[in-house]
Amino acid sequence: MDGVLLLDKPTGVSSNAALQRARRLFAAEKAGHTGTLDPLASGLLPVCFGEATKFAQSLLDAEKRYRATVRFGAATTTGDAEGEIEAHGPVDFDRAALEAALRRFVGRIRQVPPRHSALKVEGKPMYAYARKGIDVPRAPREVEIRDLALVDWRVPDAIVDVACSKGTYVRVLAEDLGVALGTCAHLAALVRTGTGGFDLADAVGLDAIEAMAPDDRPALLRPVDGLLAALPRLDLAADAARALCCGQSVAAPPDLAPGLYRAYDASSAFVGVVRLADGRTLAAERMMRGAAASSAAAPQRAGAT
Repeated sequence: MDGVLLLDKPTGVSSNAALQRARRLFAAEKAGHTGTLDPLASGLLPVCFGEATKFAQSLLDAEKRYRATVRFGAATTTGDAEGEIEAHGPVDFDRAALEAALRRFVGRIRQVPPRHSALKVEGKPMYAYARKGIDVPRAPREVEIRDLALVDWRVPDAIVDVACSKGTYVRVLAEDLGVALGTCAHLAALVRTGTGGFDLADAVGLDAIEAMAPDDRPALLRPVDGLLAALPRLDLAADAARALCCGQSVAAPPDLAPGLYRAYDASSAFVGVVRLADGRTLAAERMMRGAAASSAAAPQRAGAT
């Protein structure tokens, strides 16, 4: 059971609870998701099964896309709709002022992580301190907002599309937008619409999966190498693929640029990620289990291409 499930996570459940339910539905021994969504949030949660878990980091590091509902005029204890309202403010700006404020947040910005976050301080998540009323220092972190577009504005709610780097807190962005407009705000709703090369339109919900016959469910899985679409492809001869899968280095083809590659054997089967570091040899970075055996059975090809 190796592959990637594009799961449409519902609101009201944690990412881990959704992961465990999906794991049971697919009877998968090994599973992991590629970026936590809070229980308040819904949308795309790619779930990796089997060998795909080895390559999940690529999606953890990938740009994320969201549709967020920012509610102006009220601040909450958590920065989102799960918290209690702790302050009120006016909502006396127009659409033009809102769009101007959004433009100010595009690019590299610094965010102070929320008190209620999973970031750890001395081995404990920050939310554990917050629940006890303990305020711990929170150092600002640099993140990048690549795009921030207003979809709809109906007082007091703004619906915005956000494209951002990993580590971005959209609820902090909502709070900071409130400050920029002379009021307060919180995140009322959040839907992840994309990550890496995957899109929410292609995702499926847990109830729909459960309604399927068990034998039909594996057809929902995307190939493992779909996690690595951003890496250039490198085709290898069968003997080179086999050697790399066994942990050996092999001679690199001429004029190959240094970096990481998604590698395929002579039968075009994905075998893993390899690295060219010194300009002369390829080394295994992370390889698929069993790829050496499949490469041994593949037809020969004259070197890497």
